[in-house]
Amino acid sequence: MMTVLEEMIQRSKSGKVHMTLIDPASKPPQECARIAEEAEMAGTDFIMVGGSTDIDMRMMDEAITAIKDRTDLKVIIFPGSSLMISSKADAIFFMSLLNSGNIDYVVGHQVKAAIPLSSMPIEKIPMAYLVFYPGMTVGRVSQARLIPRDDENTALSYALAAQYLGFRLLYFEAGSGSPYHVSENVIKRVKSEVQIPIIVGGGIRTAESAKSLALAGADMIVTGTITERASNVYEALHPIIESIKEIGLSKIH
Repeated sequence: MMTVLEEMIQRSKSGKVHMTLIDPASKPPQECARIAEEAEMAGTDFIMVGGSTDIDMRMMDEAITAIKDRTDLKVIIFPGSSLMISSKADAIFFMSLLNSGNIDYVVGHQVKAAIPLSSMPIEKIPMAYLVFYPGMTVGRVSQARLIPRDDENTALSYALAAQYLGFRLLYFEAGSGSPYHVSENVIKRVKSEVQIPIIVGGGIRTAESAKSLALAGADMIVTGTITERASNVYEALHPIIESIKEIGLSKIH
């Protein structure tokens, strides 16, 4: 049986991957489950749970249990602090915010969570997390040294360092609710020189922007805010997912 990471990589090699981010701090458990169910119908590949920093283990357990009761998708924790862990998930992005000015977000929260996580039968996926302008809440809270959205050299330096340090995934974040996403030129440059998969999130609201990032080399696209605000999650996500899946199909053929 494949691990979650193996499944992610396999899917990214045969096409493009879409992940839906759900924040338990903004929605009750059954609403989280409804969003996940509609996202699954729209074609999303994985559910990410997390995002905020004011979420505890109970909130994570309740949200993930509700989601797994209504979907067959793998659930991956996207932690904002050491408290955001749960044995109910399939995996956790064990991530380091490399360009944070606060050591807690580079390695502090990870150290605090390590022993509790060791007793949980969930997959730990090493991921490098980089925050770009404008950064939004995550940039402010983490005291990130924000990377300019079109700064190819700085992005590449961090990406190569992440690869050499042994991280298995790269996540480029513009911030939840950002007015714009990371530049396509940055994605192209990094993709041309780095071997590990690239995840891009923040500021992706349309099929056109998702497609442009996928064409630039993003292996996985994350959307979150759009699902929180949509009255119909399926209608909001389906065009975005279709646009990136088309690229995968053309790559196969």
